Amino acid sequence: MTVTRHSFQLELELLRESLLRMAGMVEAQIDDALNALRAFDQEASDEVRHNDQQINELHRQIREQVFVVIATQQPVASDLRTLMGVQSIALELERIGDYAVRIARRATMLSGLPHRPLRTEFGLMGEVASQQVRDILDALIEQNAASAAEVAAKDDEIDRLYHRVFDELIAELAALPDDADREQEALRCVTLIQVAHNLERIGDRIANVAEDIVFLQSGQVVEL
Repeated sequence: MTVTRHSFQLELELLRESLLRMAGMVEAQIDDALNALRAFDQEASDEVRHNDQQINELHRQIREQVFVVIATQQPVASDLRTLMGVQSIALELERIGDYAVRIARRATMLSGLPHRPLRTEFGLMGEVASQQVRDILDALIEQNAASAAEVAAKDDEIDRLYHRVFDELIAELAALPDDADREQEALRCVTLIQVAHNLERIGDRIANVAEDIVFLQSGQVVEL
């Protein structure tokens, strides 16, 4: 192996380590945001928003690392595919982190409203989303395209739960009585719809990561 090739492999390994660290941070963010939502915990919500800065900074570092490697290591076509895949996955992870922050913000809003038990769909959506992040992290570590495709397929379950809870909340919103509590109850319904939407979008982003893993392994662009 030439010195240049060895240097490239070292740089690539550093990028993979950064990517895996970022994925682990995003997984923790989702779990923390959901815990804040369940407990109506404003302090926990604030912590999620604060931690997002670390994810954003790591994304910036990965992006810059990719540019430096391209500029200094003279990568061949297959190497460029790997670098572009890493950059794309990092972007998707950063976006997933943003959705976790949005859920935390909605948890803060809900903490100021009359507390009601959350519908079971929220817990189920959260469990599926968290498991998807764990599974896509494993697929990324193993560079397993088949496992990645299986993770993407689980997005159908999140979509099904999302449509169910969306329809129920819209029906609840339409049936609210015209009394003094209507404004707060309407705000609660709308906020929960936004939470459900953010969970659904996390599933979509994970499917995008799965597609990137397939691209890394095969060089083929597929829609999962």
